[in-house]
Amino acid sequence: MPLDKKSLLDAVKEAKAKSGQKKFKQTVELILNLKEVDMKAPEGKIQQVLELPHATGKPNKICVIASGELALKAKNAQADLVLEKPELEALAGKKKELRKIASDYDVFIAETPLMPLVGKIFGPVLGPRGKLPVPVPPNADIANLILKQRKTIVVKMRNQPIIQCSIGTEDMPDEELVDNIQAVLRVVEGKLKRGLKHIKVAYVKASMGEPVKITP
Repeated sequence: MPLDKKSLLDAVKEAKAKSGQKKFKQTVELILNLKEVDMKAPEGKIQQVLELPHATGKPNKICVIASGELALKAKNAQADLVLEKPELEALAGKKKELRKIASDYDVFIAETPLMPLVGKIFGPVLGPRGKLPVPVPPNADIANLILKQRKTIVVKMRNQPIIQCSIGTEDMPDEELVDNIQAVLRVVEGKLKRGLKHIKVAYVKASMGEPVKITP
């Protein structure tokens, strides 16, 4: 299914027009229904972190788990939450608090020496949510990494041949949303044997709006 730029642009414009007026900023999503994908094969288990070309109007909330200088740099770089080792240890066994942190933050970055402890304490709540921490060395350029991770999404397919992901917000320029859609399509193309030929039908929709079919 060839998805040319004009078709994508038309669908984005129509999805925005059909979003309805809401008191909050709506997310714009891409939905791909796929065909002829062997769900038992590796290609049926897509999970890829993708840095979008354009930051969305709802940047990811970042939690950094680090110690010493790296923790300080993360605070200076405006990470949304910084947990140092004593705070991490204090969370052990506190399921309710751990679940709340796992739900409230989109991306977790952990200093490599702390990874075994992070895995033990946070693993049970982050694993099922597909939010396993990004390990970084103590000398990492954390400010740059936080900027990059604010623009990431997870392109995934689990159990059903459907990929649904956020590609931005309704206040973004149409062209930027199209660039973000094309970045997702490149991932899908690279992961599936016959690339975009596996796409049965594709839609764009605002979170509270109706789906608009992308018609090539």
